[in-house]
Amino acid sequence: MDIHFENRRVIVTGAARGIGSGIARAFAERGGHVFACDLLESELAALAASVRPGRGGRLETRVVDITDGAAVRAFVADAVGGGAPDVLALVAGGVRGQSPRPIEDVPEDDWRAIYDANVMGVFHVARAAVPAMKAAGRGRIVTISSGAGLRPSLTGIQSYCSSKHAVVGLTRQLAQELGPFGITVNSVAPGFLRTSPDYERQWQGYGEAGQKAMIARIPMRRLGEPEDIAYATLFLASDYASWITGQVLPVSGTPFP
Repeated sequence: MDIHFENRRVIVTGAARGIGSGIARAFAERGGHVFACDLLESELAALAASVRPGRGGRLETRVVDITDGAAVRAFVADAVGGGAPDVLALVAGGVRGQSPRPIEDVPEDDWRAIYDANVMGVFHVARAAVPAMKAAGRGRIVTISSGAGLRPSLTGIQSYCSSKHAVVGLTRQLAQELGPFGITVNSVAPGFLRTSPDYERQWQGYGEAGQKAMIARIPMRRLGEPEDIAYATLFLASDYASWITGQVLPVSGTPFP
C-alpha cells in the first residue's frame, strides 16, 4: 500500500508540536502541499526548518488563532488560492494549561477556553473549507479527538472530556451531511501521549509507580508517539479510505479506547 499525496493541498491545525507536527511532517514527506497553522510562531519556524518534504511536497506555516472565525476564513482562502483543500487534519486543542478541579470551582471562562480550542476550532475550519470541497466533489476531513471522547478522561477535566465527545459528535454529523458531496469525515482518537507541556505535567504527576502501572495496562507496553497518530491520519485521508466515513479510530496500543 503506497499512500501518497502529490498535488494535494493539506491543512493541518495545531501543527507546531506533538501530534500536529507529526501529521504535518508525514503529509509533506509524502508529497502533500501542507499549510501548517498554530499560534506558536517559534515552534512553527522550527518545524519548517526541520521537515524534509518528499515527492514534491511542500510545507508552509501560518500563525492562526483557530478560535477566531474571521482569521480562519482568511487563512483557508490564502491556503487554497481559489481552489479547494483536499485534506483537513484538525488537530488543534488540548487542556489549555488547566488542571482538574471540582465542577463547582470551574470558572465559565476556563470552560469556554477549552471548548473554543477543541470544538469551535473544528467548526471554524470546516465552515470555511467545506464550500470549496463541495464544489470540488471530494475531500477528506480527519479530526483528532481522544480516548476522552469515548470514555471519561484521564485528565479529570470535565470541559476537556465533554469537548472531545462533542468533536466525535460533530465528526459523525458532518459525515452524514457531507457524504453526498464525496467528502469523508472521520476521527482518530489517540490514547495518552507525552506531546505537550500539559500532558508532560500530567505524566509527571503520576509518579514512577503510576507511570509503570499505566504502561502495564497497555498491551503494547509503551506510550504512543506522534507518528502512530500520523499514520492513522494518513490512511483515513487517503484514497484507500474512500468508503469509510463517520468512524472513530482509537489509536491507543490497546483493544479499548
